[in-house]
Amino acid sequence: MTLANSAKNTVQRGHLGTVSMLAWTGDPDAGHDMPYLLVYSLGDGDGGPEAGVTALEGLIRQGGLAVDGTLTDATPASYNSPIRLLVQGGRAVLNMPGLSAQCPAPVEWLAAAESRGHAHLLISTRPWPEATPGEPLTEELLQSYVGDEDTLLSAAHALLPVSRLRG
Repeated sequence: MTLANSAKNTVQRGHLGTVSMLAWTGDPDAGHDMPYLLVYSLGDGDGGPEAGVTALEGLIRQGGLAVDGTLTDATPASYNSPIRLLVQGGRAVLNMPGLSAQCPAPVEWLAAAESRGHAHLLISTRPWPEATPGEPLTEELLQSYVGDEDTLLSAAHALLPVSRLRG
């Protein structure tokens, strides 16, 4: 995870703590093959979880999104979003004002992103201390977090077009 430095960046980085990103898809056999990206914080930053929520809300606003659970469709060519999603070398790479992140993407995610041409980004403001980067994450733990109404309604949601490097 990289936090970009800019004159417009008013987010106190130390408040963010550990920020991570993960990629997953729904069950393709059930017709839910949407590729999802989740950005979240462990809530371990300076000032505690509350300060982390405020810092994430600031990043979300800098990206032009709202923290109200509504979906922003950034896929039309005419939509000028400062948030970019690049898929390269089996990784999802997210760039937005104040934040750059990347994570390995499962084969199913890569196939769904290729097929759809976009992914659903969810930036959660709700801390998730149980999801330590590098530790195994069960489907049940993921579902209990991302399926929670508080998580969904206090998050930014956007459909982002998938870009690739041209070779």
